[in-house]
Amino acid sequence: MFDYKLLEALAAVVREGSFEQAARALHLTPSAVSQRVRLLEQRAGQVLVVREAPTRATPAGLSLCRHAEQVALLEQALQQDWPQLAPETAGPVTLPLAINADSLATWFVAAAAALCEGGTLLLDLRLEDQDHTAEHLRSGEVVAAVTALAAPVAGCRSVPLGALRYRATASPAFMARHLPQGATPQALAQAPCLTFSRRDRLQALWLAQIFPQPPQPPTHWLPATQAFVDACRAGLGWGMNPEPLVAQALASGELVELVPDTPLDVPLYWQHRQALPGAAVLTDAVCRAARTGLRPPAGPVR
Repeated sequence: MFDYKLLEALAAVVREGSFEQAARALHLTPSAVSQRVRLLEQRAGQVLVVREAPTRATPAGLSLCRHAEQVALLEQALQQDWPQLAPETAGPVTLPLAINADSLATWFVAAAAALCEGGTLLLDLRLEDQDHTAEHLRSGEVVAAVTALAAPVAGCRSVPLGALRYRATASPAFMARHLPQGATPQALAQAPCLTFSRRDRLQALWLAQIFPQPPQPPTHWLPATQAFVDACRAGLGWGMNPEPLVAQALASGELVELVPDTPLDVPLYWQHRQALPGAAVLTDAVCRAARTGLRPPAGPVR
């Protein structure tokens, strides 16, 4: 039988990133948390936590953290059916999820609010490019992810959510200064664009969709969704912005499309561990929010 006080300490250290933060979350002293993790490591016969800043789990530690998460979710489900048996000190369960920044800025908050409405769940959201959120799921760091990967990660279920539509946008002043003859390959090779991160391929994908030999423009690096929109408005560069965030600016003329009516649709999927307790409730909340913020999905559930 596992000692779940020890597993709880391990999961908190990994989730919070330090023994001190874990101690605050568990209302214990750092030495008490350290003793519990050390005792668990002695019983397991191996190191479970890499003691760096931030702390991270070893593969064996991740396996135990996943087990602790599943037990916590199972207990939470039982408490809803048997509230009289729930311990007085029972608190909400923290659910680690991976999501891309543009989904968080456009449609996912509605899903988060629905998930946490009952006060029994807390979310630990890990921001990552949609092409790479599945890596967090594959490594065991999260229990579910919004991802551009359609094929299910091993041991997971993939549900199509729909497509987030992007528009290549810039200010009228930027267009007059950098693209006076329109968005030609020659002009775009000189006009600065905006890129969210080294993993952001949206600008390159749009250029490849428009031009047989896409130009490679100079870029500003700007890792913030709203700042992306603001930078386009200010004329700093052009960039791919989620349609829900720029629809009003496009309608008013504050922003314009580089090439009219050339959207880029990025299909998104909800992947979760098949053994995740309460997965149906989680999936329903995410899909309901996606129906209002994304274009209709295509393709079967896997």
